[in-house]
Amino acid sequence: MTVRLIAAAILALEALGLAVLLVWQVMAMLAGDTGSLASAIALATLTLVGAVAVAAFAAATARDQSWGRSGGIVVQALILAVALGELTGENANPAAAALIAAPALVCAVLLILTVRAAGRQEGGRGQQP
Repeated sequence: MTVRLIAAAILALEALGLAVLLVWQVMAMLAGDTGSLASAIALATLTLVGAVAVAAFAAATARDQSWGRSGGIVVQALILAVALGELTGENANPAAAALIAAPALVCAVLLILTVRAAGRQEGGRGQQP
């Protein structure tokens, strides 16, 4: 399995995680366990958009399309921001931050390695001696 496909698999797992979160949000809405139904619908809609986008990045990365790698790197930066937030404040939880950050760091490194490999392949094509 290539580095690119491993990165795509991690992105696909992240998309699956967002889909699970969406199901949880919908179940909470159906149970009436929300403070504001309008806010809950808006959050669920954003979660759906995020899940679809990350799934698209995963598919594009698997197909070696640069926009998927770029989007995947942005997603990892956002996940790392969430992990940083978990480290700060009154209820900071370093263990949770590490669990959030570890896969994002691995995926970011793999995506960057994939970008570098793609650049080397493109750089060798069509050049005259």
